[in-house]
Amino acid sequence: MSHDQKKLRNLVKVGILSAMSFILMFVQFPIPVAPPFMKVDLADVPALIGGFSMGPVYGVLIQLIKNVLNLTKTSTGGVGEISNFIVGGLFVFISASIYKKNKTKKNATIAMVCGVLVMTLAATFSNAFVIFPLYGKAMGVDMSAFVAMAHKTNALVNSYFTMMLFAIVPFNLIKGFIEILVTKLLYKHVSSILHDRK
Repeated sequence: MSHDQKKLRNLVKVGILSAMSFILMFVQFPIPVAPPFMKVDLADVPALIGGFSMGPVYGVLIQLIKNVLNLTKTSTGGVGEISNFIVGGLFVFISASIYKKNKTKKNATIAMVCGVLVMTLAATFSNAFVIFPLYGKAMGVDMSAFVAMAHKTNALVNSYFTMMLFAIVPFNLIKGFIEILVTKLLYKHVSSILHDRK
């Protein structure tokens, strides 16, 4: 297979995985520690699979396309998509980059755990200093309104700091480890297709 043919095949796979990722954004479920406006989805899974099979850049590209597509449906003025791309992009890029160096099952797990930890750190800081302030400005509400909503589902939240510590951090850790489990279950079944093996 020529280089151009391989690139074309990869772009087709990116298109399919991006569409799957976009659809999965609408399959959501809440978790007890998180405020009601934050829900878990599995939309990072196709990007992780794409990153593992084709390389980290393709995984990030899937994240980008997914969020661009979601701009047509968003009610957040693009703020949610920026947050999702930053956090999800880091998760996939770190995971796929580490896996690329040693493609074993054990290293895949190590890679994704590292990705989740970096994602959680990035999510905490980006939410604290960029995303929530932008949300507040876009919606015309004070940060205390977000804290009050988070407190309803998590009694440990009583300030902006505790919302980050006891809601944002565990939310991203739980979401990340759920996606690790699903990716590990699915990857072996789809990798032969993505690698064009019969």
